[in-house]
Amino acid sequence: MRASASNKSSLYYSLLYCLLIWLTPAFSYADAFGVEVKNAEITLQDNSYLLSADMDYQLSARAKEALQNGVPLFWNINIKTFQHRDYFWDKTLASASIRYRIQYHALLNMYRVRNESNGELYNFSTLSAALDLMSAIRDFRVLDKTVAEPGERYAVGIKVTLDRDALPLPLRPIAYTNPQWYLSSDWTLWPLTK
Repeated sequence: MRASASNKSSLYYSLLYCLLIWLTPAFSYADAFGVEVKNAEITLQDNSYLLSADMDYQLSARAKEALQNGVPLFWNINIKTFQHRDYFWDKTLASASIRYRIQYHALLNMYRVRNESNGELYNFSTLSAALDLMSAIRDFRVLDKTVAEPGERYAVGIKVTLDRDALPLPLRPIAYTNPQWYLSSDWTLWPLTK
């Protein structure tokens, strides 16, 4: 009877050790990668509110490896303008999305970035240059001045997400379970001053 209790205890500690080994990369890579919205500025020009923002992309080792092997990565920059309300949920006035596709072409030894929203295509010799293009939004129209009512509070939110559903099918389960694929940002909000 004691031998089986000893075996159970040994099995328990072995499983616990394996679990810790499996989780260690999750803790050791925390905050080393992801996307962060650095700053934003909202200006009024020709009766429209325009957004300019900067993002910082820090790809994980797994994402860079997939990119180097020709896997395209799709990024969505979601922009939402909403009105704060005291007693109800905030009212969404406008929402838009900019979608980028970044892919490495080994034969050409270059990174190609395509703005899926307007079809523009750019080629870069380095990954950092390609990410710099995706890192800047300039004069993006978020709201007409006529929609903003005096005395109301408005805000603009930005969230950048890696579209894991656009990854090749064999890679998707890994992307949903491996923390190195958690590259999306949180919502970042800025007040819209009238």
